Amino acid sequence: MPRALPLALAIALVICLPARAAEPITGQPVAYQSIAQLQREMKTGQLTSEALVRAYLARIRALDRQGPALHALISLNPDALAQARALDLERRARGPRGALHGIPVLLKDNIETADRMPTTAGSLALVENFAPHDAPVAAALRAAGAIILGKTNLSEWANFRSNHSISGWTASGGLTRNPYVLDRTACGSSSGSAAAVAAGMAAASLGTETDGSITCPASMDGIVGLKPTLGLLPQQGIVPIAHSQDTAGPMARSVTEVALLLDALVGGAVPCAATATPCAKPDYLASLAPDALRSRRVGVLRFKAGSHPEMEIVYERALGRLRAAGAILVEVQTPDMAPIAAAEQTVLLNEFRSGLNAYLAATSRAVPTRDLGQLIAFDRASPYELQFFGQDVFEQAQDTRGPDDPQYQQALKESKRLAGAEGIDRLLREQQLELLVAPTTTAAWRVDRVNGDPNADAFTTLAAVAGYPHLSVPMGQVQGLPVGLSFIGPAASEPLLLGAGYAFERRTAGFVPPAFIPTLETDAVAAAAWSAHGAAATRAPR
Repeated sequence: MPRALPLALAIALVICLPARAAEPITGQPVAYQSIAQLQREMKTGQLTSEALVRAYLARIRALDRQGPALHALISLNPDALAQARALDLERRARGPRGALHGIPVLLKDNIETADRMPTTAGSLALVENFAPHDAPVAAALRAAGAIILGKTNLSEWANFRSNHSISGWTASGGLTRNPYVLDRTACGSSSGSAAAVAAGMAAASLGTETDGSITCPASMDGIVGLKPTLGLLPQQGIVPIAHSQDTAGPMARSVTEVALLLDALVGGAVPCAATATPCAKPDYLASLAPDALRSRRVGVLRFKAGSHPEMEIVYERALGRLRAAGAILVEVQTPDMAPIAAAEQTVLLNEFRSGLNAYLAATSRAVPTRDLGQLIAFDRASPYELQFFGQDVFEQAQDTRGPDDPQYQQALKESKRLAGAEGIDRLLREQQLELLVAPTTTAAWRVDRVNGDPNADAFTTLAAVAGYPHLSVPMGQVQGLPVGLSFIGPAASEPLLLGAGYAFERRTAGFVPPAFIPTLETDAVAAAAWSAHGAAATRAPR
């Protein structure tokens, strides 16, 4: 076995280290309190940041390697308690920096932090990848007073190693489980970022998305996730897939909390929708109004009729709530996705090789792989890496010719045109719409360690390829499995989407805590599910 394996196992055990016998078992009193509630308690002295960190650590110990064993985390910040104490002192001396002061958050383990946590992307090849600097998104959270509590598990290499991969599985972290039904996928690649927030292990988290990696896990794990406009947040310090699509994004249990994180992450100027000149930073929180959907023309996208009958019931109920909020709904046809997907794959393969080679070349000399070719060789020599699926995508990327290849350049132009100008932009223009809604993806499937993930329906690719924002908000459940409603808009329309998501959320149950059910595949559960299905089918949208 490679010498990195013992360190990887040590990293996995870090989450058990801060145990104290006198602490509560689960951290339940604060597990699902909002950021605003936590701040109120810290303001009045009922709570300190140190106590909050201890409560989350207790809950992590109870849930992540024990109990339901979610495997949502890869490592914990060994300095989190010391940082919490310092922020408590600062609060008493000078007051809070803002809404995130003293709030523990989690980061996906492909985002660099300049501390004693490595950035592994889930791979044994990067267990000694200790960064000298915070990624800009990590630095922004720290500057806002947030505590980076730990790094979350993911789909290894952000789900870009094999076409037969298992979402949420990494060699360094194991398999992330869906906290609602434990034998179901948490989706990916920001699997742990979603599962940990849903399980009450932190107030919020940061994920990354190339195509669906924030919005799919947000949908399947019952939380809110925002993939921002490409370029709104800096890409530096994040293990890359493709610079033409990669972005970090906030994940939390409410639209308000996602807006709070976005406000902290975004600098003083942002890309404008129509010009190259930077625009002033929007007031994301000011967009959160109960009547934000009133008189908005909203395009409705759908999966093929009859393909997901139970989800269709939930979706129709969600559309009814949009109408009740004042939205004017217009049915629209989904563009032909086949040419977009084909062009996207060419782009991702080419950009991955060049981007990863540059990233690996700049890592510490302790990292044994310096380019994609060496990484492929490392995996071949590591049986633990390849025990469930191979690295066919790595090998395809290795055979590409990079950014100078005319085929790549043509595919990049085609993908942006088909998804952007002739995709989302055309739909909005022709029907005089302001935004689109759709079911984010299907309910979570059962994990299959033999065949990997199925080709599930999803509405993630259009916004991902175009580089436009995409917000997923919980819209209900299918037999106990959460499903999300997508809000998709043109470039730089985050305020519009957050407002729409907030207005919709106000008319729903919002976040529903998970029950950590082992499986749905029993006779008793099936009977209960059929009974619930029959009741749901008779309810009108409201």
